[in-house]
Amino acid sequence: MTALTVAAPSTSNLVQSVDWLAIAPVVVTAAVALVVLVADLFLPEPRKRLLGWVSVAGLAAATALLLPLRAGERATFCLTGDPAACSYTADHFTLVIQFMVLAGALVTALLSVTAVRDTRMPAGEYWFLLLSSAAGAALLPASRDLATLIVALEVASLPAFALVGMRRGDRLSSEAALKFFLSSVTATAVSLMGVSFVYAATGSLHLTQVADRLEEVPGQLDTLAMAGVALTLVGFAFKTAAVPFHFWVPDTYVGAPLPVAGYLSVIGKAVGFTGLILVTVIAFPAYSDIWGPALAVLAALTMTLGNAAALRQSADRPNGAVRLLAWSSVGQAGYLLVPIAAAAYSDRDQIGTTVAYALMYAAVNLGAFAVAALVARTKPLHRIADYRGLYAERPFAALSLAFFLLCLAGLPPGIVGLFAKVAVFRSAVDAGLGWLAVVMAVNVVVALYYYLRWTALLFRGPEAEPSQAPAPAPAPARAPRPVVVAIAVTAATALALSGAPQLVLRFAAGSLFPQ
Repeated sequence: MTALTVAAPSTSNLVQSVDWLAIAPVVVTAAVALVVLVADLFLPEPRKRLLGWVSVAGLAAATALLLPLRAGERATFCLTGDPAACSYTADHFTLVIQFMVLAGALVTALLSVTAVRDTRMPAGEYWFLLLSSAAGAALLPASRDLATLIVALEVASLPAFALVGMRRGDRLSSEAALKFFLSSVTATAVSLMGVSFVYAATGSLHLTQVADRLEEVPGQLDTLAMAGVALTLVGFAFKTAAVPFHFWVPDTYVGAPLPVAGYLSVIGKAVGFTGLILVTVIAFPAYSDIWGPALAVLAALTMTLGNAAALRQSADRPNGAVRLLAWSSVGQAGYLLVPIAAAAYSDRDQIGTTVAYALMYAAVNLGAFAVAALVARTKPLHRIADYRGLYAERPFAALSLAFFLLCLAGLPPGIVGLFAKVAVFRSAVDAGLGWLAVVMAVNVVVALYYYLRWTALLFRGPEAEPSQAPAPAPAPARAPRPVVVAIAVTAATALALSGAPQLVLRFAAGSLFPQ
């Protein structure tokens, strides 16, 4: 359903209505961000914890507003001369990604309720930045022109820089924010140059029009168009943490508050992969012979380097657990790139495999960060060794983390992770990328080592001093209710998907981009 009204053949035909229902999830998220920012000015300090629950409620409402949009495709902000060229489209692909973004932000908000209070971060600024970033991330999958894509990318990214550095006075936090900011700004500048080249070659920014005009680019503009395509992909490849644009990930995750690190590992990747899908599959299919091989090589390098670095993480190293999750997320990004690369060699329905894998990854990785946030309350060094004997202290948290790690490894009972990896592997084989399928198979085996090593540690007994009986462990402090809810929600989601993994594949797959 296209929300475009032409009132008369006169100048009034430039006036178009806005489909408020289509844009409601993004608008509600942004509106709640403004409400929280203004309310922070008037609430006394003891009552500012209410801002967190207002943010949680706002994200829950924005997620619920996706339900009425399932009835059919809607679009708004369309060109009057070409109603098919719209800047905002709420189709099946958009709704799936927006659900992942808003639900992921909701889990992050639950984790943040306790973190903001305990670390005494400025509540109003924190919740405003989180909601603003979530609004930008929700806008991006609906964007159907290059200008809106870049704006959405920056709205999602700029608040994230501040969130990473929110722990004032913390050297690691400030350093991580600065590194994240400088590298991201550089990547964005390169992407903007690419967009300008594409516009110069095609005369349009709307993705469908760009795709049509790239099919018939004059010979003298072909090199300009190819350069524009390559440069435009850089900014989105940076967000996916694809090699060689991954260098910011470990330090950023370590320096950021744990809820923010989990947010970046899931929502940040969703932003990058969504942008890659939109520009490659919708806007640049004419140059698939360029971006297809490039993404295939990036996928191989990313999964290999990510898993190799994760193997090197020592159990006794401070922040080792967070670094392992960071490098694991880089390796997982390599798997996510495979179906996008495969779409250059076969049909575009391969994209559904990336979306399905991203949904699985979002649930289990946020769950792993939720357990890490719980453990960090009593063991703030974030060492992998701190998880030794977790089952004896917190059985629910240990079993949940073990299940999340098995899902990431693709081992039973994490059936959804196994199904997702098999689907990604099959997409590479179907596209004729046998070498990439072999690289992926080797990396999956390599990743088993560090996932299973961490899982086994959860069920071991505590180390005792030589010639001494082990001292009885003190009773663990009571877990904050929002963190427990976050762990329970992610664990229940992963269990449900493992019980019926075909549901997530069916939900995400299909003709996301009908011909």
